[in-house]
Amino acid sequence: MHFGEMFHVGLRVPDLDEAMRNLTAATEVSWSKVQHRRQQIWLPDRGATAVELRFTYSSAGPVHFELLQGEPGSIWDAGEGPGRHHLGFWVDDVASTTEELLGHGWTLELAAKAPGEGYGAFTYVRSPTGTIVEPVAATVKAAFERWWAGGDL
Repeated sequence: MHFGEMFHVGLRVPDLDEAMRNLTAATEVSWSKVQHRRQQIWLPDRGATAVELRFTYSSAGPVHFELLQGEPGSIWDAGEGPGRHHLGFWVDDVASTTEELLGHGWTLELAAKAPGEGYGAFTYVRSPTGTIVEPVAATVKAAFERWWAGGDL
């Protein structure tokens, strides 16, 4: 991964709407349409599962805010520590990037799909010092750009 490919900073928040209001008032940032879904993920200790998640991104870049409000006990639960959570990077190959980081002693926190299925479109991988990065498949970049421009994700 190259630092130049970073496109977002993920922030866990206890109340998505309040966080959007606060950041808008302080920075005049505008937001993409809020998403609310049962996010399908794979966890090393539980396998395939789904987690309630509300999220949005700031619409202007090149580096976006991502606000995440997750269900209690999930990786996106702000009760586990609100604020900066992860850094997101576009990558050409999520599986090889994830495997490279694991080879450097990083830990897989979650994936869109099981490792045997190639991890899917994103993973969260934690460094030995605690930083979480999210390699995201560059193939979904056009969908995000459409969303940031006011369309649907």
